[in-house]
Amino acid sequence: MALPNKPLGEIKAVRDPEVVEKEVDILIVGGGMAACGTAFEIKKWTDASVLLCDKAAMERSGAVAQGLSAINTYIGTNKIEDYVRMVRNDLMGIVREDLIYDLGCHVDDSVNLFEEWGLPMWKKSEDGKTLDGKAGQKMGTLKAGATPVRTGKWQIMINGESYKRIVAEAAKKALGEENIIERCFIVELLLDAKEENRIAGAVGFSVRENKVYIIKCKTMMVACGGAVNIYQPRSVGEGMGRAWYPVWNAGSTYTMAMKVGAELTMMENRFTPARFKDGYGPVGAWFLLFKAKTLNGLGENFAAGDAAKAELAKFAPYGTAAITPTCLRNHLMLFEMKEGRGPIMMDTVTALATIAATMSKKDLKHLESEAWEDFLDMTCGQANLWCAQNCEPEKKNSELMPTEPYLLGSHSGCCGIWVSGPDFGWVPDSYKIKYKDKVYNRMTTVNGLFTSGDGIGASGHKFSSGSHAEGRIVAKSMARFVRDNAGFTPTIAKSTKELVDIVYKPVRTYLDHCNYTTATDINPNYVKPSGMAFRLMKATHEYGGGTATYYQLSNKSLEIVMDLLKTMHEDVEKLAAGDLHELMRCWEIEHRIWTVEAHLRHIQFRKETRYPGFYYQADHPGQDDANWFCFVNSKYDVKAKTWQMIKKDYVKIIPDA
Repeated sequence: MALPNKPLGEIKAVRDPEVVEKEVDILIVGGGMAACGTAFEIKKWTDASVLLCDKAAMERSGAVAQGLSAINTYIGTNKIEDYVRMVRNDLMGIVREDLIYDLGCHVDDSVNLFEEWGLPMWKKSEDGKTLDGKAGQKMGTLKAGATPVRTGKWQIMINGESYKRIVAEAAKKALGEENIIERCFIVELLLDAKEENRIAGAVGFSVRENKVYIIKCKTMMVACGGAVNIYQPRSVGEGMGRAWYPVWNAGSTYTMAMKVGAELTMMENRFTPARFKDGYGPVGAWFLLFKAKTLNGLGENFAAGDAAKAELAKFAPYGTAAITPTCLRNHLMLFEMKEGRGPIMMDTVTALATIAATMSKKDLKHLESEAWEDFLDMTCGQANLWCAQNCEPEKKNSELMPTEPYLLGSHSGCCGIWVSGPDFGWVPDSYKIKYKDKVYNRMTTVNGLFTSGDGIGASGHKFSSGSHAEGRIVAKSMARFVRDNAGFTPTIAKSTKELVDIVYKPVRTYLDHCNYTTATDINPNYVKPSGMAFRLMKATHEYGGGTATYYQLSNKSLEIVMDLLKTMHEDVEKLAAGDLHELMRCWEIEHRIWTVEAHLRHIQFRKETRYPGFYYQADHPGQDDANWFCFVNSKYDVKAKTWQMIKKDYVKIIPDA
């Protein structure tokens, strides 16, 4: 169960924590939508022992923590092949079509479960009227044939403030709370001492008690989200606490897998979403449901103009596709601002007025409440900001701006870990990973280690429903893996003392030196995690393609930031933590540094600009399909401390429409 926050202050760390050692068959690391999917599904397929460890509390853990106003992946009456084509187009052509198609076959089942568990879905009445909340529920379920309210071809509207709580409750009930440890931050994965390249366990600590957990397992799924606060946000001071993606996502999925030898893929891809400025409020419903347009500083609908069409034509066939890819929509905004025609505004006034012209006063009032609820369901800070700015969306337009970059694999981004596809005849052998001549869907290149959600690279646009469905797919694979390898006994090379020394090193560094100075934050013998976080964000902001340079970088700036990261790797050895919150921050910043390095090494290796609007490589502008229409993978050798960069062939499975 979740341990509550202490009422006064942070919990002081001690030199020698209590050690808890466990051994299970299956370990689930994470508590977001993907982990909840695995937790819900796993017991259906095995009676093996299972343990889930979540850094937070599952009810409000992960990207859906605040809630959502829409489910962004629902196939419904659409063709799964069209879903693959949509993802392929949005991510500029290079995706794992086997993973995307496989997910498309299962995602609706998760959505149907959400509704069964009590998530209210918006429905269309028989006369085509929109019904939300309880009114929508009266129309029956999607599974029974009710018509959802679509905001686009793939999105459906929900009343989703409690979305994650509903999904977490089902996961906890299915797995059993006795098999869940919340407030447990897993920080390093452990390979088997006897069998090469085989996962054997993990080590972490409680963020509420002075405890270290050492867990042995036969197989594991790691799904701890993407990476946030790796680039400096536009807001400073109190505003730095805001982010588009959840602030606790520290790249742990990528770093922990990378450091045991898992191959990464497409880490050069990043997502810089266009959002309402400073509040990070979502724009999807405004574009799709309310049909709002974006205007430049001259009041022009620039996206529909000849200049925009000419610019998009440079990126054919994606720029000339029926739906403009997300990165190119960003590119058009940046193009306008660089030409001095900013700022970019969302024309909420015209959008609401146009809809209001066909509505009664009662329906109009309901529409206005939906406009606010779009934020209150998922980004309540934006509603607060509108109030603070005296902004009524029906009277005053709001500014849009691309945010700082994020790394993720489940949204409109596709960085992550290279995994096996399903064992079907239509899946190329180059997309399959075998262990003892058997293919295990979604297994990484480390035997017995699986991932899902944001962890899987080259297959974005899963969103919340897809991450949950993918977690369920992994559950079946892990159950089969345990069954096929029942005789395996995990063995960890490091002793209990060595593992505790690693995890609690920042605490001991602090206790050894904190009395040297009167101000504990200033000390020549250590560095606090907050200072290291600012160092990282400043380096990436200025030299790694942050907002400071309109996301542009160059060969030289990459050399500079790589040199800065090298120094940071040295300095994290002197991180210090006086309490458990700081210990958590120490491990988070280490994970972030490794994740950023992987990201920038991939950009450095790929000699083109594959995702204009997300980043620009000034020395390699434009796309070079002749040489770079392929996956870029990487593998880090922990013993040799060397990186191997790899090109992998893309295989087209689904033909163009």
